[in-house]
Amino acid sequence: MTRRKFLNQAALGVLAASTATAGRGAEANAEKGELPLIVSTWGFGKASNDAALKVLLQNGSILDAVEQGIWVTESNGNGSVGLSGGANAAGVVQLDACIMNGPDHKAGSVAAIEGIKHPISAARRVMEKTRHVMLVGEGARMFALEEGLESVEINSRERNELWQKKRAAQRAKPAQKKPEGHDTLALLVLGADGNLAGGCSTSGLGGKLPGRVGDSPILGSGLYVDNDVGAAGATGLGENVMRYCASFMIVEFMRQGMLPEEACLQVIRRTMRTEPKGANLSINFVALDKHGRYGAAGTDRGFSYSVTTQASSRVLPNPATGKLER
Repeated sequence: MTRRKFLNQAALGVLAASTATAGRGAEANAEKGELPLIVSTWGFGKASNDAALKVLLQNGSILDAVEQGIWVTESNGNGSVGLSGGANAAGVVQLDACIMNGPDHKAGSVAAIEGIKHPISAARRVMEKTRHVMLVGEGARMFALEEGLESVEINSRERNELWQKKRAAQRAKPAQKKPEGHDTLALLVLGADGNLAGGCSTSGLGGKLPGRVGDSPILGSGLYVDNDVGAAGATGLGENVMRYCASFMIVEFMRQGMLPEEACLQVIRRTMRTEPKGANLSINFVALDKHGRYGAAGTDRGFSYSVTTQASSRVLPNPATGKLER
C-alpha cells in the first residue's frame, strides 16, 4: 500500500467516524422531550398537570408545582384522593401522601392521617420543617394542625363504635362484598432547569382496616425521584407495589439505559414471574427520565395517564394493553 493510499483511507475512516458520531448526537437530541414536563396517573391527573404547569410558568418551584397540582385533585371531589375518597372499614377517611425533591434527595410523607384537606401539604411540611421523613396517624394530624393546615372535624369515637358493630356482624356472617378499589394520583415534574420532583396522594383502598397504609406514602414504592436519572410513580393495589419496591426499581432500570415505558414494563414482567398466574396484580406506573422522555404501563386495562407540556396536555391510554402475557 502506498503512503498516499494509506492516508486517503485513514482520512475516510475519520470522516466516517465523525459522521456516525454526529448522527448519534442528533438522534440523542431528537429523543429529548419538551420541558417543563408533567406526567401523572389517570385521566383525572390532567387537571393537576395543568395546574402544575401554570405554577411553573409563573416562576414557581418544582415543589410548588407538585404540591399545588395535587391540591386540585385533593379538592375536586375525587372518589379516591382527598377527603372525598373512600372510607376505611370504620367509616373514616384516612389519607396517605408523600413528596420528594430531586436536587437534595429530601422527602416527606404522612400516612393514615385524618381530617386534613391537603395531605400533600402535610407531607411537604414534614420534609421541610422536621428532621423526619414520615409521620403517621394522630401524630401526623397533630403536626398538620400545628402547621395551620386546613382541616375538618372528625368524630373517630362514634365511627369506631359503628365499626365494632359492623365487625361483629361480619364475624357472625362473613361479608360477600369485595373491597372497593381505588386510584392514586402520582404526579411527576421535570422542570425547565432539568430538576425533578414528585408527589403522591390517595385515600387508599376502600374498606381497608383502620391503620392500613398502602404504597403511596412509601418512598421507593409509590414514588421515587433520583435527580440524576428520573422519577416514577405508582397506582393500583398498594400491597403488590410495596412488595417489589416498584418505583425504585423502575428508576434503577432507567439508570441502566432503559426508556421509561420499557422500565415500567420490565418491573411488571418481573412481578408476574413471581406472582401466581391469574392473580389480579393491579399495578400501574408512570415514569419520566432526565432527558424529558416519558412512559407508562399497567396491568389494568382501564389505566390511563396524563402528559402535559406547554405545547399540549393529553390523556393517553395504557400502552401495555396486549403486551403483557403470563
